[in-house]
Amino acid sequence: LGDVYKRQMYRRPITFMDYDGNQVTENFEFNLSKAELVEMEAEYPGGMQAMIQRITKERDGKAIVSVIKDIILRSYGERSLDGRRFVKNEDMREKFSQTDAYSELFMELAMNPDKTAEFINNIIPKIPDAPKPAE
Repeated sequence: LGDVYKRQMYRRPITFMDYDGNQVTENFEFNLSKAELVEMEAEYPGGMQAMIQRITKERDGKAIVSVIKDIILRSYGERSLDGRRFVKNEDMREKFSQTDAYSELFMELAMNPDKTAEFINNIIPKIPDAPKPAE
């Protein structure tokens, strides 16, 4: 996967009210590395995609909320100034989860499965199709 793997951040503008009552629009960045994606696949019974399909089909609200929260907070981070790292840690996740920006994003994804799918597709590693053999 090394040469075909494309590293890409998902930059998402979110409009929200701050705690001073001001409407604010800020860009937030989200990304899952290949390693994080493999870890998540291993953690969810049958894999993450199968889990999402199952809980959506069964309309398991508690599980849907849990998975959406996990995906948002695991993928949230900030790019280092030199662009070589995407910094994520528990302190950053906690601070983000305490903003109305998180709440706005969470509600959008929780209420709209198409938006959830779009978000997930934007944060996972982009692996292009294999080149076709020359004829």
